[in-house]
Amino acid sequence: MLPIRTILHPTDFSDYSRAAFELACALARDYGAELIVLHVNHTTAIYAPDGVVAGAPIEEPYELRAKLAQLRPDDPRVKVEYKLLDGEPVEQILKAAASTNADLIVLGTHGATGLSRLLMGSVAEDVLRRALCPVLTVRAHPKPIARTPDVAAAATP
Repeated sequence: MLPIRTILHPTDFSDYSRAAFELACALARDYGAELIVLHVNHTTAIYAPDGVVAGAPIEEPYELRAKLAQLRPDDPRVKVEYKLLDGEPVEQILKAAASTNADLIVLGTHGATGLSRLLMGSVAEDVLRRALCPVLTVRAHPKPIARTPDVAAAATP
């Protein structure tokens, strides 16, 4: 059995990340592992017409810390640590995994394909390719899929 003592869950606060968070919590509970929830405040450079580089406005840390604090496991036995970092998401996720000796990274994926993936890239794919520990990606529909009524059940009196 794979020894899992530390699980890193990077989140962007999307519904996709929420599904990965729930799975990370279940794994942390079952393995008795510590769960580290990480958000990377992505900073991007903006180039002025004269070539001067200026940082893009970033979300206030207190707002992000409040969002992080709202991510609570259902089971109170799950030990959670929260981290907020600034920078490029893939690099910061990999650094956090190394510095915390993460045994597993659990992150959501938006499942982007085609042109949108080509233009925007994929954080999950880059982490998967470059991480030194196992990576579990979770692709979930952000909203429950409506089930069609069972026609046979509706026809029976």
